[in-house]
Amino acid sequence: MAAPTGEWAHAVTLMGQPKYGPDFKHFEYAKPDAPKGGLVRLGALGGFDNLNTIVSGLKGDLEGGVLLIYDTLMTESLDEPFTSYGLLAESVRIAPDLSSVTYRLREGGRWHDGKPITAEDVIWSFGILKDSSPFYAAYYQNVAKAEQTGEREVTFTFSETGNRELPQVIGQLRVLPKHWWTGKNAEGKARNPTETSLEIPLGSGPYRLAKVDPGRSATYERVADYWGKDLPVNAGRNNLGTIRNEYFRDSTVLVEALKGDLYDFRTENVARNWATAYDDFPAVKEGRLVKEEFPDRGNGIMQAFVFNLRRDKFKDERVRRAFNLVMNFEEMNRALFFGLYKRIDSYYFGSELASSGLPEGEEKAILESVRDKVPASVFTTPYRNPVNDGPDAVRANLREAVKLLREAGYELRGGKMVDAKTGEPLTVEFLEFQNVFERVILPFAAQLKLIGIDSTLRVIDQAQYQNRMRAFEFDITTSSWPESLSPGNEQREYWGSAASDKPGARNIAGIKDPGIDALIEKVIFAKDRPGVVAATRALDRTLLAHHYVVPQWASGVSRTLRWNRFGHPDLLPRYGGSGFPTTWWYDETMAAKTGAPR
Repeated sequence: MAAPTGEWAHAVTLMGQPKYGPDFKHFEYAKPDAPKGGLVRLGALGGFDNLNTIVSGLKGDLEGGVLLIYDTLMTESLDEPFTSYGLLAESVRIAPDLSSVTYRLREGGRWHDGKPITAEDVIWSFGILKDSSPFYAAYYQNVAKAEQTGEREVTFTFSETGNRELPQVIGQLRVLPKHWWTGKNAEGKARNPTETSLEIPLGSGPYRLAKVDPGRSATYERVADYWGKDLPVNAGRNNLGTIRNEYFRDSTVLVEALKGDLYDFRTENVARNWATAYDDFPAVKEGRLVKEEFPDRGNGIMQAFVFNLRRDKFKDERVRRAFNLVMNFEEMNRALFFGLYKRIDSYYFGSELASSGLPEGEEKAILESVRDKVPASVFTTPYRNPVNDGPDAVRANLREAVKLLREAGYELRGGKMVDAKTGEPLTVEFLEFQNVFERVILPFAAQLKLIGIDSTLRVIDQAQYQNRMRAFEFDITTSSWPESLSPGNEQREYWGSAASDKPGARNIAGIKDPGIDALIEKVIFAKDRPGVVAATRALDRTLLAHHYVVPQWASGVSRTLRWNRFGHPDLLPRYGGSGFPTTWWYDETMAAKTGAPR
């Protein structure tokens, strides 16, 4: 971040200077004169029973597109790493010591019912989200208060100075209409913002929710008189006239529904499908259904089998490491994934934030400052996933797994791995909500059985799955944590002790570790970009050393399929993947050849 001057600015960035000046007309990756209108249908797995974003992650299953109806104070550019420009706010002023940030609202901002968006709405939104959501409670932990300090100004005061990301994080606040949420519904009953709801909410954004078929579909319509349609940050964006989310209960049905032209765009995350499910399909051969890969540059990722550390059997990291030794990724990649994946070896895999080798320089100094709180191995042993690239390696890793389990208090009796003291067998249940994981878990289970560990797979519907995760009722499950290029306050909710037992928080593993907590604060309060990189690598290295997860796999690209009815700018956003559907548009000429969506 450029040093805060206490002056009003049109943008804020954590890296150097904003690319676009105060008088910019549009983002380079957007086409201002793009056609408006047309329909896009997006496929989704599962269902939904909630339209209230306030309790998202804590209660109910939120409809996936409902955030389209709300504006935020600032909006991020997708061709810069973590730079934000004014949306609801026309400008921002950051205290030189990073003790506060003030946002000045634009004149003319209004809700879809015509009422103005006010500072009171901003303050109420901040309060209700921080009080109701585990995510925002962690994200805004260092925000002490929000108050109106001018006719259209809101100042957020921080409990500590030096949190360089926090002023910009506040700009991501999704502003909600206080008058609507504290009012009454059509039946004259007072609304409760802390409960799930299927009442269509009032918004301010480029789309309004026009129609809902609970659990099955949600239809959003472009707002013709949207107050912000002529802002530079919106020029050439939000071009589609109607966005409809179509829900399907099964992942296999989702693939067939795309082939049946029941929706328009799919990100394919199953390697087998990408390799085999489409190439013989006539629409692909004819160019009516387009397969295309887009690079993922804007984030790192950890996707993994996650242990529930609240359960005694997973408290010993030697047990957790044993599971990693047993999993034969190399055979999975060959037989199941068509060689399309790489093994994840970092919580920030695919970005410059990933640790490697042994710590040096500033990273080593950070680890030295918490030496008594982190595993000694972070200074001596680089993290490496086991490699099972042949029978000899497989046998060696199985032997090492058995050795670790013995050291942790287990032994083999009659072919079963049991607690040496109690005789209780070591068994595990994999909990998932997608059948697609059966094909990867069953080979893993077969390997575990070789060392006496019996395992089962339970696949339940998405609503049941969410309820069990919120209650932490699982042994092992699959989860992922996409990471921005500028990690910060959200790390508390991912790995911090305070979030470990909060239902709905992303710390599903239940990590409670003083070393991790200390390193999270090092990331958050880093003074410059090199400090962020060093602190994040130190955190990454320490997370890996504890073996909280069995890392899975990633590809570095987004694999997509789309019915060929849509155009896009020549320049796509560097850090936004395909940019679909935000900067794309419905192309009447292409649709005439492909056939219009139904």
